[in-house]
Amino acid sequence: MLKNKKIVYFCQECGYESSKWMGQCPGCKAWNTFVEEPVSTVKKASGGSSGKLTEKRAEPVILKDISLNEDERQTTGIGELDRVLGGGIVPGSLVLVGGDPGIGKSTLLLQVCRNLAEKGVSVLYISGEESLRQIKLRANRIGQFSDRLQLLCETNLGTVREVIERKKPDVAIVDSIQTMYDEEIGSAPGSVSQVRESTNVLMQLAKGLGVSIFIVGHVTKEGNVAGPRVLEHMVDTVLYFEGDRHASYRILRAVKNRFGSTNEIGVFEMQNTGLEEVTNPSEYLLNGRPENASGSVVACSMEGTRPILVEIQALVCQSNFGIPRRTAVGTDFNRVNLLMAVLEKKVGLHLASSDAYVNIAGGMKMTEPAIDLGICLAIVSSVKDIVIPDNMMVFGEIGLSGEVRAVSMAGQRVQEAKKLGFETVILPEVCRSTLDHVEGIKLVFVEKIQDAISYVRK
Repeated sequence: MLKNKKIVYFCQECGYESSKWMGQCPGCKAWNTFVEEPVSTVKKASGGSSGKLTEKRAEPVILKDISLNEDERQTTGIGELDRVLGGGIVPGSLVLVGGDPGIGKSTLLLQVCRNLAEKGVSVLYISGEESLRQIKLRANRIGQFSDRLQLLCETNLGTVREVIERKKPDVAIVDSIQTMYDEEIGSAPGSVSQVRESTNVLMQLAKGLGVSIFIVGHVTKEGNVAGPRVLEHMVDTVLYFEGDRHASYRILRAVKNRFGSTNEIGVFEMQNTGLEEVTNPSEYLLNGRPENASGSVVACSMEGTRPILVEIQALVCQSNFGIPRRTAVGTDFNRVNLLMAVLEKKVGLHLASSDAYVNIAGGMKMTEPAIDLGICLAIVSSVKDIVIPDNMMVFGEIGLSGEVRAVSMAGQRVQEAKKLGFETVILPEVCRSTLDHVEGIKLVFVEKIQDAISYVRK
């Protein structure tokens, strides 16, 4: 082993550094996350090559003297992406985009490059995974590109940094961060040290030059961005691309955003020409609903400021084993068990010896408590073989006493149901005072889950 190299151990979750391997990380308390990596012990002089201190001194700035420009965000030309970003791209921001292989990360960013280049914005697309010919083939499917888009196939971080400093583009795309490597670090590309150092260099370029940089990140089998957890703390925004790669829809969700809300989602549909925006996700997700079928009900969930109507399906049947099987797809498994316990205790529904399967059609993942009433009514509909009318929508949170509790933004949910042609909405009684003025749709206010079941069974 070389004298200027030593072996250290890094935690893959939080980046904690240790001189020896440990079973549990002292920083994040995760188990079996330490990996062995060689690092260089040669340190650079802090004063630069000349060894002299820089003449520029750092001075604090008074907060009220800082002016904000309303037009400083750069729109991407993709409304769903702008919604998730908080209104557009902020100059000097560092955005991490993660998702499963083949989900459409590179396709979405290439479409962003095309739209920005057409507006006269200089864009640099850096790829460490594909050749120039491969990118060209993918670009031909998307459409025509202007000469403001430049491509670079490189994995050496020093070369990438030199090109960005020389070209000074407005927007840069790095695909992907796991392929970048620094020659001064002895570990392999994609390791904890390489990913952390590469992200740190790109962050300095983004903040120092005012370049907006998008980073593509691989994900692990658990669905998290590969590499240390500190990677997500260093960037300004973390976007996750979700959805089944074999299905046509895609969901873009922000889990961290320093410049906007983390509750907004963007819905896309994969087509031959790239990703197309889905401006009305409710209508798209409700397409193909079964008619006159028990165990199916439409509920409403809020994703940020957008109401989304989804179909909740339930199937309850007699169990052939001593322990009944419970399955939840698209929602929280423990929440479904809790609601089934409420139905058993407060409604008198015998479910202890029955298998229960709950599914949110369309592949959406909803965890908002407002869909509790929909899950309960779907289970009751399946057990009693009751057909809930297709023109009925429900929402409300269920408490452990069987009460239907209030949810936020009830007015927006009712207006979305009215826009899609629903005639009846079952909702909490406590929302009556804010919805008395609504016309053109029948509102059924309930206080307890028994009231909603009685109305459905009429």
